[in-house]
Amino acid sequence: MKVEQHRLARFAVLIDADNTSPQIAEGLFEEVAKFGEASVRRIYGDFSSPQLKSWADILQKHAIDPYQQFAYTKGKNASDIALVIDAMDLLHSGRFDGFCLVSSDSDFTRLASRLREQGADVYGFGAQKTPESFRQACRRFIYTENLLPEIVASTGDNAQKLKALKPPSAAVPILKTAITQIESEDGWAPLGTVGQQVSKLNTDFDTRTYGFGKLSDLVRKTGAFDVEKGDGGHLRIKLRSPKASAKTERQS
Repeated sequence: MKVEQHRLARFAVLIDADNTSPQIAEGLFEEVAKFGEASVRRIYGDFSSPQLKSWADILQKHAIDPYQQFAYTKGKNASDIALVIDAMDLLHSGRFDGFCLVSSDSDFTRLASRLREQGADVYGFGAQKTPESFRQACRRFIYTENLLPEIVASTGDNAQKLKALKPPSAAVPILKTAITQIESEDGWAPLGTVGQQVSKLNTDFDTRTYGFGKLSDLVRKTGAFDVEKGDGGHLRIKLRSPKASAKTERQS
């Protein structure tokens, strides 16, 4: 009897070459592999332009199919239009579970919303400068700064060597909100549940943004929460009293 193996979710990775650095290519596909398979890998741009030569040099290495779009008219982005048309064609093929839209351009906000309306998962990838409208239109949004080679290489025991885009203190309000939304009589909340709630509230939340590979390390560093092992050895956290938090900040 043949045992059917679990099929990975199929994703179409569509890259806007004009608004994406080729330096993130390695980290991009490693990130996609965490939640599915990059079944389609396409990139859109005018590859006759010198500005995109660095992309052209690595397309074969990552099995990315280039879709050439000549800039016939200055100021008109044919690449964006081609990407949107292909995304809708792929959506209606019914062969994909989701899409990875790689761009920092807010013009793709409506595309992300439309894909999600049809039940597809949409993961956005873009720089920190990406407008909030596009970030919030995605199920999850990953900053491409967190996919640079030096960041991807810093994992596990080297988590604290990550280059932080924001200070750990910036994560405190987000974590506090998540804890208050989790019903608990004693104020304690499972760390895993907190992480899930944070992702729902903030599509772009990523521990790497604050310089850590693990949520538990980030929580401890803030000094704003008590952390302990609960039933089954799973970590749980609780908002620390203002006096205790202030003392921790002085010690750090």
